[in-house]
Amino acid sequence: MNFELAAPSRIIFGAGRLAEVGALAKSMGSRALVVESGSRRGEPLFALLAERGIAASTYFVTGEPTTSLVERGAEQALAEGCDVVIAFGGGSVIDAAKAIAALITNHAPLRDYLEVVGKGQPLTERAAPMIAIPTTAGTGAEVTRNAVLMVEDECVKVSLRSPLMLPTVALVDPALTYSLPAAVTASSGLDALTQCVEPFVSPQANPLTDGFAREGIRRAATALRRAFENGQDVEARSDMCVTSLCGGLALANAKLGAVHGFAAPLGGMFPAPHGAVCARLLPRVTAMNVHALRERAPKSVALERYDEVARMLTGDSRARAEEGAAWLRTLVDDLAIPPLSAYGVESGDIAGVVAQARKASSMGGNPIVLDDGELADVLGAAIGD
Repeated sequence: MNFELAAPSRIIFGAGRLAEVGALAKSMGSRALVVESGSRRGEPLFALLAERGIAASTYFVTGEPTTSLVERGAEQALAEGCDVVIAFGGGSVIDAAKAIAALITNHAPLRDYLEVVGKGQPLTERAAPMIAIPTTAGTGAEVTRNAVLMVEDECVKVSLRSPLMLPTVALVDPALTYSLPAAVTASSGLDALTQCVEPFVSPQANPLTDGFAREGIRRAATALRRAFENGQDVEARSDMCVTSLCGGLALANAKLGAVHGFAAPLGGMFPAPHGAVCARLLPRVTAMNVHALRERAPKSVALERYDEVARMLTGDSRARAEEGAAWLRTLVDDLAIPPLSAYGVESGDIAGVVAQARKASSMGGNPIVLDDGELADVLGAAIGD
């Protein structure tokens, strides 16, 4: 047994805990760059900072974070003398903020640090102090050590990755998710569930990530549908924030799998929300993995893991892995996640996407190597579901 655990220095969780942000920022610096989506939801945050005498400037992230957007954000932070970064938003906002914080203290060109399309050069300096405040329950980006960025000229999403990028504080306030629309609740929640399932069956799983994954899966199994149907279900909202947090901690310390291996190129090639892509692929990848494992690795511990996932999802102590995949497919349908064809993905795109997915680092965490035909079948089913 040999593993390590990377996590933020501090995780603060609870409804109403946003009120502590001023004191937290005061302990880290005097001028904040607040990275947010451009909605007016961040107004209470600015008031809390002002109460503590923290000057703040704003940087908007209105869509998927790109390399050029991150570079401009770092330039603004340096020009304005910002010594702390605060992210207030979903995964895209938090990923952009983590990358900006990294570039404040690491001065080589961004592309030098990127995986796949860059040099993969390691960061040498710890990122600027950062507070990550998620407003969705999905990516768990507040506790991960990477930022997924769109490289515009390559039409691909890649990661800037380093333990030096972990936020200083993850402040998770479930009250910030109460007003999320049902569609966002569904796609982000299924992303959170995916990020618990994939690390749980990954060859890189360890006892600590197993605990996070189990906790997240159990909570999502009952809470996600409730949060989708009633956004004011406080207990369900809190449970989904825990699921997201657990998924982030699990994926940061174990690998993901083929769902996220596909999500990287699909997100770069099509205007498809990350959560919706993961949602449509999760049942299909689960079913294909189970089929391939039974055929080629029937003694794999991953099959036992998938059986356990099925039992946690269905609540049936006798459930098998295939029933877990069927349960997931029903949930995705009930939560009205559109097929990938709704985002312009067509059968003619399958070969190209499969080829790009092969290069994604997440594929290394899949419990079994799927061949091109199996990957094509998975994607084809997700396109036409």
